[in-house]
Amino acid sequence: MSEVLITPSELSSFMSSEPTVVIDTRDAASYAAGHIPGAVNLNEVFTYLATSTPQGYAELRQKFADAFGKAGLSGTETAVIYEQSMASGFGQSCRGYFLLTFLGYPKIKVLHGGFAAWTAAGLPVTAEVPSPAPAAFPVDETAGEVVIDAAAMLAAVSDPAVAKLDVRDVDEWIGESSSPYGKDFCPRKGRIPGAVWIEWYRMMKPTGDGPRFKSAPEILAECATVGISPETPVYLYCFKGARASNTFLALKEAGVKDVKMYFGSWNEWSRDPALPIEDGHPAAR
Repeated sequence: MSEVLITPSELSSFMSSEPTVVIDTRDAASYAAGHIPGAVNLNEVFTYLATSTPQGYAELRQKFADAFGKAGLSGTETAVIYEQSMASGFGQSCRGYFLLTFLGYPKIKVLHGGFAAWTAAGLPVTAEVPSPAPAAFPVDETAGEVVIDAAAMLAAVSDPAVAKLDVRDVDEWIGESSSPYGKDFCPRKGRIPGAVWIEWYRMMKPTGDGPRFKSAPEILAECATVGISPETPVYLYCFKGARASNTFLALKEAGVKDVKMYFGSWNEWSRDPALPIEDGHPAAR
């Protein structure tokens, strides 16, 4: 049984027996149309763009320590994060999971299947907006070791022992688009040199109830296609750390031991002309 992923029925029981703060990462309009009772809306989990400089990571830490504290997380409660479905929000619930991991929060779960799974199970939905009691959010700065900066990623470019795993959509990987925000949102298109590619969707599979994470053996089989084993150090990136957060959770669930995130991802890397890229179609290499 997963320690992180929780089903709708499990969450329904859990909420009635344990201190819980449920966080809805969807946009404000979707939240207003109906959400899990008691859920707090925090769309910035998905939208906030971070840089990987020391100042950028300090701002990220402060931003979300404040936001999660206002949502009522004190360290006693379990944080449960959800999005619409596992494949429709670019991994935004998992980005919430990763941010809480970065901050060192001790109790984190992700609703497997998201809000779509909750409603499909016939569980209650409300438009009522809660007023959580603000809490002092506990930050463990040593937990920040799960992120790396651009300098560490650059050093890894020349280190074949580290897998630089690009999980962006195919049009970004082949250099036809720079981001999900538009083909030319970033100044350069391409890849970090030496990166291998597993499109983030491959960590999941369709079920009758919507996309769900694959089993650990299935995820490890996907990893093996690009030479990643449970012992391989993996540095993940996407555009802004959302899809890579989905993959981060998948790899950790599957038992890959050393996984770190380049959270600045392509949004940052592509904007620094001093950083190398591979461009053109990968097949032409």
